[in-house]
Amino acid sequence: MSGTLALYHQWRDHHRARLENIAIGDKPKELIGELSEDLLGRLAAADLLDNYDIYQLLMDYWGETMQDDVYLLAQDGWEGGKVLRELVVSKGQKLTETPDLVMGKKKYKADLIPPSLLVARYFAEKQAQIDDLQADCDGVTQELEGLIEENTGEDGALTDAQTDAGKVTKGNLTKLIKGLKGLPLFDGSEEERQQLAICEECLGLFDREAELKKAIKAAQEALDRLVFAKYPKLREEEIKTLVIVDKWGATLEGMILAEIERVTQQLASRIKELDERYAEPLPQLVDEVERLASRVDEHLKQLIIDN
Repeated sequence: MSGTLALYHQWRDHHRARLENIAIGDKPKELIGELSEDLLGRLAAADLLDNYDIYQLLMDYWGETMQDDVYLLAQDGWEGGKVLRELVVSKGQKLTETPDLVMGKKKYKADLIPPSLLVARYFAEKQAQIDDLQADCDGVTQELEGLIEENTGEDGALTDAQTDAGKVTKGNLTKLIKGLKGLPLFDGSEEERQQLAICEECLGLFDREAELKKAIKAAQEALDRLVFAKYPKLREEEIKTLVIVDKWGATLEGMILAEIERVTQQLASRIKELDERYAEPLPQLVDEVERLASRVDEHLKQLIIDN
């Protein structure tokens, strides 16, 4: 399987210069014809994988994404990689496209280079910080949901904080805590004290979740501003790397790796099936053959005697 990937890498490296030289006025259909035929020929030597399957992966990606990219480059050149197109609709209408960036009330679409590629190449550390915050938030949310599930229902400590729809809300929880504490001084039973402790733990988790969500939103907005400011500063060399390597190359390689994994799983499944089918040891099979052969001989002898 590694041989297939090596052949793909050879094809990719061979055409790198051709892709970097895509220019205004180029003919995309001629380009994909050149790329696809060469890929088909090179992968004829691939082990286990069908070269036409890999060829089809390229053609599918061309139809879904790469074709539009190349047509854009043939029209606007590599400077098109800097462009963020503002999405504007008439009053009363709705957007028909999903924005890639939202800056205040303005929404933008990146037709050639999605923001995720800029984030991965230039702001990976910032994204990692957001991912860590999100992981913390997910953990708190899970803990909160578990606490609520354990303490709702008949006689549950949080039951009185539920809405008619059965949802525990922060507002209802605050009212319940105030009611449990009473005024001017709380002196409840042990059961009420335990209920109060659970309610306050739940309220603390609500507060922590809200803090983390606020931090995530602020960090994401800061990252979006950095990405937005980076687009017009991109040099042509950077745009080519982002498009050819990070977008086209990485996507195609990922598709090929997925195909390799699919075929590998099929082979593994077939090997397991054969292993189970022929799990009986060879000596046992030989003994069984000899036993059956002996029975056949006896039948033949009997037939001769009868005749």
